Amino acid sequence: MSLRNAWQLSVCRFGAGIDLNAQGVRCAVLSRRLRTTGPVRIEWLGAWPLAPGAVAGAEILDRAAVSTVLRAAFAQMPARCAAQAMRCAMAIPASATFSASVPMGQLAASGEQDTGFLPAGPAWTAFEPAVLAEAERVAGLERDALAVDWFVDESLHHVADGGPGGHYVTIAAASRHHLESRLECAAAAGFTLHTLDGEPHAALRAMRHAAKVELQPYEPYAALWVGGDGVYGWRVVDGLVACEIRYPALEYPDFVDALRELSKGAAVRCALLSGDLQLLVGAGFSLADVGDVLGCPVLPFECAALADGTRPLAPELLHEPACAVAVGLALRGVME
Repeated sequence: MSLRNAWQLSVCRFGAGIDLNAQGVRCAVLSRRLRTTGPVRIEWLGAWPLAPGAVAGAEILDRAAVSTVLRAAFAQMPARCAAQAMRCAMAIPASATFSASVPMGQLAASGEQDTGFLPAGPAWTAFEPAVLAEAERVAGLERDALAVDWFVDESLHHVADGGPGGHYVTIAAASRHHLESRLECAAAAGFTLHTLDGEPHAALRAMRHAAKVELQPYEPYAALWVGGDGVYGWRVVDGLVACEIRYPALEYPDFVDALRELSKGAAVRCALLSGDLQLLVGAGFSLADVGDVLGCPVLPFECAALADGTRPLAPELLHEPACAVAVGLALRGVME
């Protein structure tokens, strides 16, 4: 490693996000200075196609082909990105992940209701059997076949049921098979994955960051992500998720009803839209149609606001809404 790269690593944190799906691979590398609240900057963006049939849904069918593309992607990264020292994250399709938010009192081993105080130290271990049981129930798989993560969701603590209340535990689970296939592809390509994250949550992270940069502080807004298995939407009020929808779903007869749920009870001033917008157009909806239902302007997600003009970046990717997942994954690496 050169002295220049070593110096950069001492003052900056780098994060790489890898969005892998049947259409191809998108990568984003972001940086942020350590010990500062300074802005996040895009260091590099790239996109490559995959051979037909290499990936189908959540399944990686040709690991060698995927590893070859990933190796080529990392080989093209600028030397300043120092791939060996970056925190790298990869997405898992929403169809392969399962999540649930449960009141902490429901999970308490003693059966008592949440007192409003978070447990500390060994007290957390009392929740683990209940968390794993809930993950089994939601995923429909035995716990040995699952990778499970869980955390206290402060946003739900504040907004669930319309106001402050008990703490909620959000549980996320995915098949170990899907995680292991991605870890193996990354290892074969010469790098280590530090995190695997669901596509919708990564896209939401990117849109929330964009909202901080582009919208007025605490301005209520909607965030929408269009993926292969449908549309995910969130209404964000005072920086917290106040409402979440997914379409198609049994509770919504059509997409318009799902959108109305987002604006119900609190008007939104703006909507950010990311993902594969062609899928939305193919279903007969335009950005104007979405705006008409929500009663606000709709802005396609773009990461150009994170570019400072000092890096040569592909302009078509800077303005590509489908880059939200890769950017959201990289944000996790530089923020945590």
